[in-house]
Amino acid sequence: MTCPHAHAASAPDAIALDPFVADLDGESARLRAAGPLARVVLPGGVACWAVTHHAEARRLLTDARLVKDIDVWGAWQRGEIPMDWPLIGLANPGKSMLTVDGDEHRRLRTLVAQALTARRVERLREGIEALTTGMLDRLAERPAGETVDLKAEFAYPLPMNVVSDLMGVDPADHPRMKALFEKFFSTQTPPEEVPQMMADLGTLFAGIVAGKVEKPGDDLTSALIEASEGGDRLTTEEITNTLQLMVAAGHETTISLIVNAVVALETHPEQRALVLSGEVPWANVIEETLRWSTPTSHVLIRFATEDIEVGDRVLPKGEALIVSFGAIGRDEEQHGPTAGSFDVTRTPNRHISFGHGPHVCPGAALSRLEASVALPALYARFPGLRLAVAPEKLRNKPVVTQNDLFDLPVVLA
Repeated sequence: MTCPHAHAASAPDAIALDPFVADLDGESARLRAAGPLARVVLPGGVACWAVTHHAEARRLLTDARLVKDIDVWGAWQRGEIPMDWPLIGLANPGKSMLTVDGDEHRRLRTLVAQALTARRVERLREGIEALTTGMLDRLAERPAGETVDLKAEFAYPLPMNVVSDLMGVDPADHPRMKALFEKFFSTQTPPEEVPQMMADLGTLFAGIVAGKVEKPGDDLTSALIEASEGGDRLTTEEITNTLQLMVAAGHETTISLIVNAVVALETHPEQRALVLSGEVPWANVIEETLRWSTPTSHVLIRFATEDIEVGDRVLPKGEALIVSFGAIGRDEEQHGPTAGSFDVTRTPNRHISFGHGPHVCPGAALSRLEASVALPALYARFPGLRLAVAPEKLRNKPVVTQNDLFDLPVVLA
């Protein structure tokens, strides 16, 4: 399935994003070399633009002329983006903080902030520590020298359980949720399955919200239902979409952060030694991983309400823009000539891997908290942990938005 709208990418310098993500680092380098505003083609043949440098991304992420309203997108207006496009759920996921701007965004953000307080996040620490210990206990029971998929056994279930506990999602829903989110993020979901997948996700999360309306608990979904500002409350649609957004972003980002940190340390033994000796704090590992191997490779999508100059190019009115965090994280203009190197001693490390401006990720503190518990505990228990395959054998999932692996085979020691 292809989209007829290709004029923005018809120039020979357009970079087609690989739907299989075979070489994310190489692709990010090409995007960066193309200048701060690059022409790209998304999987499915949908043309848009990408901001690939740090300074320009910071500026555009606070530019009121770029909005989240898909109706501004010329290709959408002309009916050129089919509803069975595999990435439609990421471009048009329904009304939530992610898809509105200005006063409406401030309204939703204020109501969500009432529920997602720093105190509520910090209260999760004890539960995260207990979950982590339990998972590591089970891993320690495995036969010595056995290959373990650290993603499936640790990096995935930890954040999924944490965000489910936070939001009040029944663990019985996890298998269904996992299958639907796999389809939601993948570039390889058959077009004929996309509409049903979107409907099924909506039904699943609407059911969770309905259950909390009937029987509230001490969880974020119940708090969202109760949140009010001057008599204003979130609608059921807003709560459902916010819940879906926070579960999706809340576990995917943290999975990638944990996995990418382990891969970075295992492929940089001198850096690993600095951390395990206590010379460098784990917070440095987390921030350097966020910069160097950012969990989110591309964020979809913003739309230009007028022509916007970016470097020596113009983002035309009505065109779509993605933010290419994978390219931005290694921008030498921001991070110096060693931007391409993983260096846990790097200071300062002012990356924007959780975004910038009004749409900065509301779950950033939770993701950092989980990684700050999980990674030290993992290496304290298994200081001799090593990859079970050569690094080049690690396989990226076909997801253009997440820097994600199929699995992480390791030997625990």
